[in-house]
Amino acid sequence: MTQIHPTAIVDSKAEIGADVEIGAYCVLGAGVKIGNSCKLHSHVCVDGSTELGENCTVFPFAALGFAPQDLKYRGEKSRLVIGPRNVIREYVTMNPGTEGGGLVTTVGSDGLFMAHSHVAHDCQIGNHVIMANAATLAGHCAVEDHAILGGLSAAHQFVRVGAYAFIGGMAGARMDVIPFGMVLHTQEGLRGINLVGMRRHGFSRQEIQNVRETYEMLFSAGNGTIAERLIEVEHSYPEERCVAMIVNFIKSDTSRALLVPRQAAE
Repeated sequence: MTQIHPTAIVDSKAEIGADVEIGAYCVLGAGVKIGNSCKLHSHVCVDGSTELGENCTVFPFAALGFAPQDLKYRGEKSRLVIGPRNVIREYVTMNPGTEGGGLVTTVGSDGLFMAHSHVAHDCQIGNHVIMANAATLAGHCAVEDHAILGGLSAAHQFVRVGAYAFIGGMAGARMDVIPFGMVLHTQEGLRGINLVGMRRHGFSRQEIQNVRETYEMLFSAGNGTIAERLIEVEHSYPEERCVAMIVNFIKSDTSRALLVPRQAAE
């Protein structure tokens, strides 16, 4: 049974699913859709064309779907689509898309967005993503499945963060971070492979070894460009799924350069 606190303001045009709980002083606009079994704690504000998937939990003072923080935004109708089973903690902000980015910001399922984290306009977030306290994504970023952004970290606009990548606390990602990659300090470049994350997610010893060898082949000092080394990697591991994730990521279209280890850039 849906429960709406008497102090909450819910527009009559908002679509509220079954077994939803809306706490005190929440404000929901006309274009909002709340999925089944969601819980909105007190003082949550949801506006614009925002969809919240089923079984999401949103904590006090989160602001979802308000106008993008982009000076180019001119009021065009855009959306914020949030998948199921996300936990959105206090003071999190997520903005809808803009005309320059496809008019939609998407957040996958089963994510954890800790207090004060921010998802800007036109971002595309995968499943099982974790953004720790005050982690920040600029506009048009893409974050793939199971990536983790540490507290007070940030990603530059249009940056891609690959699956299972890890960005440490207070670090900044100015360029694309490969799947399984690790960034610990802004000026260091790519630090290595997120071995702890791979082990925690149950990757086999052989898969981890293949990724480590791929990293060495791509970024160790040697002859040829990264593009040429990439061909060598493809030939060496033609059917290895983890290696294919890295290869496909590097070959994909992007607006940003690839983040490499500092020694490889020198």
